[in-house]
Amino acid sequence: MSVLTRDEAQTRAQFLDVHRYTIALDLTTGEDTFDSRTVITFTALAAGDTFVELKPDTLRSVTLDGRPLDPAALVENRLPLTGLTPGEHELRVDAAMRYSRTGEGMHRFTDPADGETYVYTQLFMDDVQRVFAAFDQPDLKAVFELTVTAPDDWTVLGNGVATRTEGRHWTVAATPLISTYLVAIAAGPWHSVRTEHAGLPFGIHCRRSLAPYLDADADEILDITRACYDRYHAKFTEPYPFDSYDQAFVPEFNAGAMENPGLVTFRDEFIYRSAVTDTERQTRAMVIAHEMAHMWFGDLVTLAWWDDIWLNESFAEYMGYQTLTEATLGGSGGNPPRKWGTDTWVDFAIGRKSWGYDADQRPSTHPVAPDPDAVPDTASALLNFDGISYAKGASALRQLVAWLGEKDFLAGINTHFARHKFANATLADFIDSLADATDRDVHAWAGQWLRTTGVDTLTPRISDTGTEGGSGTGWTLDVVRDGSRPHRVTVGAYDADPAEPARLIRRDLLELDLPLTAPVTAPGRRPALVVLNDGDLTYAKVRLDAASWDTALRALSGIPDPLTRAVVWNAARDMVRDGDLAPTAYLDAARVQLPRETDLAVVQGVLDFAAVQITDRYLSDTDRPVALATLTAISRDLIRRTEDGENPGLRLTAVRHFIDAATQPDTLQEWLESGSVPGGPELDPELRWRVLNRLAVLGAVGPTAIDAELERDPSATGQEGAARCHAALPDPGAKARAWARLFETDDLSNYLFTATAQGFWQPEQATLVREYVPRYYADAVALADRRGPAIADAAGRYAFPMYAVDEESLRLGRTCLDTAEMIPALRRKLVDQLDDLHRALRVRTGS
Repeated sequence: MSVLTRDEAQTRAQFLDVHRYTIALDLTTGEDTFDSRTVITFTALAAGDTFVELKPDTLRSVTLDGRPLDPAALVENRLPLTGLTPGEHELRVDAAMRYSRTGEGMHRFTDPADGETYVYTQLFMDDVQRVFAAFDQPDLKAVFELTVTAPDDWTVLGNGVATRTEGRHWTVAATPLISTYLVAIAAGPWHSVRTEHAGLPFGIHCRRSLAPYLDADADEILDITRACYDRYHAKFTEPYPFDSYDQAFVPEFNAGAMENPGLVTFRDEFIYRSAVTDTERQTRAMVIAHEMAHMWFGDLVTLAWWDDIWLNESFAEYMGYQTLTEATLGGSGGNPPRKWGTDTWVDFAIGRKSWGYDADQRPSTHPVAPDPDAVPDTASALLNFDGISYAKGASALRQLVAWLGEKDFLAGINTHFARHKFANATLADFIDSLADATDRDVHAWAGQWLRTTGVDTLTPRISDTGTEGGSGTGWTLDVVRDGSRPHRVTVGAYDADPAEPARLIRRDLLELDLPLTAPVTAPGRRPALVVLNDGDLTYAKVRLDAASWDTALRALSGIPDPLTRAVVWNAARDMVRDGDLAPTAYLDAARVQLPRETDLAVVQGVLDFAAVQITDRYLSDTDRPVALATLTAISRDLIRRTEDGENPGLRLTAVRHFIDAATQPDTLQEWLESGSVPGGPELDPELRWRVLNRLAVLGAVGPTAIDAELERDPSATGQEGAARCHAALPDPGAKARAWARLFETDDLSNYLFTATAQGFWQPEQATLVREYVPRYYADAVALADRRGPAIADAAGRYAFPMYAVDEESLRLGRTCLDTAEMIPALRRKLVDQLDDLHRALRVRTGS
């Protein structure tokens, strides 16, 4: 396939003005393909040649201004349009297009729970070509009119209000000007909950087998949707720009969600079949807020080229967290506010921000706003959907708001919307809009924050000092900045509570602009704990001085603000990754502090790092059993602490980690046989599959037990659970069968591929699967070439031998990178994985 280059897109944008797409899709033609008929009206602004993109199964006919074109002229995904004269033109394309099983293009899914079939589009980047012919680039916006033929009992959803006209035929209201990648259709026998808000139809939709679970959460989902809608209208002067707002929870979705105008698609794991924690509900709410922010930033005003993808994602990420915080504090439309048990920004700090920090320290790092030459084509652009464009970019915007002030920030945003609505804009346009709202030098700020890479490190230098005249006491703070960015930060000073030494009291909160022109002196004795970036308003690694770290080890859970505790835990995390703190010291701190921690997001973030990175990667095989015992002890303490039923989310988190850390099967088998943890919770489907997976890893169950559980839970998630468990069995035959399913056949969907890969590699089974480590690289390269970017991403993320932490595995990977030709999606994943592997080796050896 030919990927579109930036130069080609710029040339075509200067040559064409695209007006309208009239698209007819027939979804009743079979299980493998659907019919797609497209009429594009456009103006050529000069005489010349261009091309239209499509990826058909069969191209039946093409006419340009009534003149037939030869379908054989289609080369890869490009059909030449030659000899165009200035003026109006009409292109007609009739093709059969192939359904996808990888979440790209028109994805088709048959629900194993009831046999019902659903289809939906994911057209991001360049996958619109899998559904209809298009001039596929974001700055050729047009009006889209779609008609859809679907089976009798299906409902069709689209970017606008969809109406059944007769029988199987549906018409979707014409869109305003939008980009090709934002067109969306979702069709199937949906279960729907509909309402109206602010004069617009709102709807939420899922497959029928999930109907009871959607109904149980419908009020919560719609309440959050209305509250965010109202907050955005309080912030933005431009009204919501589309005629309806539907949210479809769709199966086997590759991303968290997609901001299609008027029809946001979400992965349907957000419809919870099993018990979840409040932080998981908060995450769903944040994604709702994030995608709604895109209706303005991304859909109303769209990037001109993919180098500015951060403008979409960083803005939506920042606004999602901030707006959710505001919306849930006050409720909406008479509805009570939602209580999550944790501040939204705490969850960002402990659960999301590390994604940006980690990405920014790898060889693949890039500026938040990369140079246009660094994004020469769509294949390279796809690589930038990472922790930098999301978490780092959102952190940079949060720092910008702290420096600029929210009033001026929103004024600049609203200027940007007014200037570029229903059009396209660049980073320069965005910065110009902000600059018009303030006297501050926003252009210089953008150069320092958005055009640079890496993470600054802030280290305190603290000393006691006498006051002037030699009487009294005081303390002095200097901050050593390893990096070049300016930072507006707050610094918290804490003392031990005389009545309870394990609890800390904040004495002072200093507001500083870094770099300091001179050390800052404050009255009183030296604080017991000094925390840089208290409040987490900037993006930087922070360090604690020795005395502060000693205090934190004794009293971290006694810091009054959970956001401050998240900052301190992140400092400890960074110190482990950088080799400045022994992984066992982090585990020891967690053992002492987590049983007293009150914020669920903090508990989850610390336990996740302790389990996934420290226990499974940073510690040697001989040290791992002690680490697992520590995690088991922490989990057991939390389970005991929650016996009163007051904190079910904390208890659920503890039970999950107890299961994952188990080294003996007895307790888990007792739970599985009784169907419950003593004192609760009952083992719902998620917990049953989690227990069974751990028992499979330990060799305590076999294929018969897994198949019996699948018969009990034949749902889509049950199918994934069974695939994961079968691949996890410590048996050479099971491993050979799983490997063949992953790499030797192409019939696994994206989700079943991921589940099988997750089960295959286990830390306990390193010797059993050692022979597959060298096989992985050649097999992954061939698979990615056959199946494309989505499966390449999954192969690089989940099928990588991450527990083979040794020099030989690193050598094999680097040799593959140096010698093999591979698609960019896989190369980027391997670069990141091998850098993480190298870091794990350094942490293990202390070098």
